[in-house]
Order: sequence, then structure tokens, then C-alpha cells
Amino acid sequence: MSAVAEGSDIPTGTKPFAGFEWLLAGRYLRTRRREGFVSVIAGFSFLGIMLGVATLIIVMSVMNGFRIELLSKIVGVNGHIFATPIDRPLDDFDSVAERLRKIQGIKLAIPLVEGQALASSQTGNSGVLVRGVREADIKSIPFIGGNIKSGTLEGFDGTPGVVIGIRLANALGVQVGDTITLVTPQGASTPFGTAPRIKAYPVKAIFQIGMTEFDGTFVYMPLAESQAYFNRDGDVNVIEIFVDNPDNTQRVRDAIEADAPRPLVLSDWRQRNRSFFNALEVERNVMFIILTLIVLVAALNIVSGLIMLVKDKTEDIAIMRTMGATSGTVLRVFLITGATIGVVGTLAGFILGVLFSHYIKSIMAALNWITGANLWDPTVRFLSDIPSVLDWRDVASVVLMALVLSLLATLYPAWKAARLDPVKALRMG
Repeated sequence: MSAVAEGSDIPTGTKPFAGFEWLLAGRYLRTRRREGFVSVIAGFSFLGIMLGVATLIIVMSVMNGFRIELLSKIVGVNGHIFATPIDRPLDDFDSVAERLRKIQGIKLAIPLVEGQALASSQTGNSGVLVRGVREADIKSIPFIGGNIKSGTLEGFDGTPGVVIGIRLANALGVQVGDTITLVTPQGASTPFGTAPRIKAYPVKAIFQIGMTEFDGTFVYMPLAESQAYFNRDGDVNVIEIFVDNPDNTQRVRDAIEADAPRPLVLSDWRQRNRSFFNALEVERNVMFIILTLIVLVAALNIVSGLIMLVKDKTEDIAIMRTMGATSGTVLRVFLITGATIGVVGTLAGFILGVLFSHYIKSIMAALNWITGANLWDPTVRFLSDIPSVLDWRDVASVVLMALVLSLLATLYPAWKAARLDPVKALRMG
């Protein structure tokens, strides 16, 4: 017996989306033996939409977290604006830095000596970037001074020791108190050319930023020692400037150019990392488009499932029309049937995606324990842990997109059902 024959007479003159329309749509969604294939298609449509929405939310959250973590750590260690000299060496760096610190919006102005070297120990060697800073300045850098894992920064200026990252320490097989040797080609000048400079330094402290490139590359030494090591005659390479708000970098640059104590070449974090962050943005947009196809395919399954349901319910539709149901009533019944799959699937995907994004570190740890492998290799992915930051605007756009696609998918089958001629439908039945 059909769903219509089982029920009471079709009410006429009722408002759209009345209770009996929801009742009929609910009956069409229930599994029956002879309609099993239609139910299987509906089930796959539901799973497709749920997994598509969840995957989109998870991927967008990881991409957001990746960008935010990289930005905070790259900018937090390297500074926001870099001032280098033009006409003469930066030997008046103290007065220049002091003048820069007085400009509104500038939080720190740190004179630096930078140079490349080869760090070696008895068990290994690695290329490093040596940075010469004062004790007060290295303590003020948040991702260095606040992330010392062993050793201390106290007395940094008074000893010839160095501070290294934890991955460099692991690569060289050293701990606090051990000695590493630094080799640089910028040594003393001799009649036969420039001789390499080789000098051993004790490890005074080990830091962990959480970014592989920095933890395995940076070596900090006292400013005076770095000037002697790199043949800097009382000057520095650059003054790194940290601002209160990285998004206001251009405004601070304009203020520096208007009030600079001497000619300086200025560059900021956007210029230095433009290609890197542009690549992340392009990847994020492409991933959104690719994963949207999952939802689109699931929506197409709704179309095929509803078309088969309409053909299976041709006799029911004819009976409803002869009992007084309007074409609008039939359209709304099948619209509710298809839309329910999309709405419930979207809601389930939303819950799954938000929960997965929130507990992604715990889930990753469990998967590592189950598989016995490191599924998130920090040496390949820059960061020590997988980041995830939910942006509710992205979540809302994903949910809205899935709902719109699901509703659009139901329009054609519902329209076809509403256009059925009851007389022809009864003859076909």
C-alpha cells in the first residue's frame, strides 16, 4: 500500500509546509525493502555531504592554524621591520636604536650582527646563522627568552658562551656545558687572502621555538663577541624592529622614514616573506575548491536519488493530485525529502569537523600510537605540532555552501514531480 493510501485525505487550502507535507516526506525517507536502492543512494548522499563538510572544516582550520603559527613565529623571532645602513657602517647603532624606540608603535629595536657559519662537534656538523645580541635584547625576544628549555640567559654578556636551538643541539649531540666549534670564512686578512676563523664556544642555554628551521639554525652569541668574530669594527649589520601590531607595519615604516636619525633602508616582514605567505594563501583557496567537489558530488547523488524516488512514487503523486493536492504541495513534499538529507548531513559534518579540529592533536597522538609511526614529521612540515585554528567565518561559509548546494539539488526532481499529469501517471502506474 502506498504512503498516500495509508494516510488520511489530503487537506486542501492549507498553508505551505503544513504538517502532512512533512509527514509524507518523512515516510518517503524511511527504508522499505522494495525502495532499498533509493535508500542506499540517500545514505551515500548523506555520508558524502557529512564527510565533505567535515573535511572542509578540518582542512581550513589546519591551514588557518599553519598560517597563524608560521606568521607568529617567523615574525616573533625575525622582527617586523629591518633597518640597514646606506652611506656608512651602522656604528652609531645605540643612538639610532634609542631614537627608533621613541617612535609610537615600536615595541623593540634590537641591534644585530648576523653571519653564516658552520657549527661542528664530535658527532656532527650543521650550517647555522649566528646572531650577535645583548643579554637584555635576547631576553626581550618572546620566542627566545620565554622558551629556554635548559641552561640560563643570566650572565649572557659576560661569558663567551652561545645559545642554540634544541634541534641543532640534537643534530650536534651536545647539551648545556658542552662545546661546539664555529667556522666562518670571514676571518683575519693575511698576505695569502682571508683565512677562515675557527673558534670553540661552550653551550650556555638551549631554546625551543617550535619551528624546525629556527630550532635547527639559529645560534645566539654576545654582541661584542660577534663583532670580534665577524670582524665588525664596533658596528652592526641591522637593527630589527618589533611593532605593537604587525598589521600596522606600513604606518610605522612611514613614521620611521619621517623621523629617522640617519638614512636607512627599510624592509618589513611582508616583503621578506611575501612569496611564502602568498603560496600558503593560494594553496588554501585551491584546497577549498577541490574539497567543495566532494559536497557537489554528494549533492548530485541527491538529484539521482530523488529522481528515482519520483519515478517510484508516480502512482502516489497521481493519487495526491486527484485528492486535491496542488502541484506546489507535491513540489514541497519532495523538496523537504531531499533538503532533509542535505541539512542533516551538513549538521553532522559541522559537528564532526568542529570536534575533529578541536581535538586534532589528541587524535594525531592516538594515530601515532596505533600505527607506531610519526605521522607529523616536524623536519618536513616546519612546525613541531599540527596546528588548528577554527575561523567561524570559514565554518559559516562551508555550512552555507553545503546547504545551498543541497537545496539546489532538490529543485529539479521536485519540479519534475510537481509537473506530473495525474491521468498519465495513473495509466503508467
